[in-house]
Amino acid sequence: MTFTNASLDPQNLPALAEAPLEPVSPRLAPCQAVLRSLHWLLLTGLAALVPFMIADIAAWQPWPAVAVALLGASGIVLGWLEARRRAYGLRQHDLIYRRGLLVQSTQVLPLARLQHIETTSNPVERAFGLVRLVCFTAGGRGADMVLEGLTADRAAAIRQHLLARLESAEPEPTGADAP
Repeated sequence: MTFTNASLDPQNLPALAEAPLEPVSPRLAPCQAVLRSLHWLLLTGLAALVPFMIADIAAWQPWPAVAVALLGASGIVLGWLEARRRAYGLRQHDLIYRRGLLVQSTQVLPLARLQHIETTSNPVERAFGLVRLVCFTAGGRGADMVLEGLTADRAAAIRQHLLARLESAEPEPTGADAP
């Protein structure tokens, strides 16, 4: 057999921008706000409790906590806005996940490389009825794609679809491989 590697015309390639993406659950934004609030509340408390040992700057003691609280508030607002923009798409041959506010990234996972799928959630996500779908590919060291903000029903449906696709893609054992 002769190896060939023909050139493709970039004008005829399917455009990723044309792929229909579905927004994640609107409950992701308040869930992210609660999670970020807990982190920033802890950091603000630590900044407020740090004692200043030098008497000359003791008057400035509340300002680090105020600065951390303001930084946290802006982080919570930006996180809320970013969570509202997340979207995903499931196509015949790949899974797409778009996230980001200021810097937007689009991740495309070819289903042919998919090997393992997990669903996970922390207590705050469970309180909001949300689940993360974690996808692993062949040769990867960790999760290659984590879809956040899916409802439990939606995550289960996507997971079931992907598992069915994995089972149909597995080669049948041949006579030499059969037990």
